[in-house]
Amino acid sequence: MIIVNIPVTELRAHQKARIVGLVGGRGFQNRLRSLGIREGKEISVLVSQPFGGPVVIEIDGRATTIGREMARAIIVEQA
Repeated sequence: MIIVNIPVTELRAHQKARIVGLVGGRGFQNRLRSLGIREGKEISVLVSQPFGGPVVIEIDGRATTIGREMARAIIVEQA
């Protein structure tokens, strides 16, 4: 099995992956963690808006909308 680490923006709709890292400064990482986005959690992309629009993710059974740049900072492990 090959494991690939990619930004969450590279996932297809409803594809699940595990968060392995958050890229950015301490304040930015704390902001992500305050939204429940942290290492070890399972995440999936529900909707990725076109033209650089926001991304709707699901984590802990809850949908959250985040900006595309924020989504690019979430690194996931895809098996």
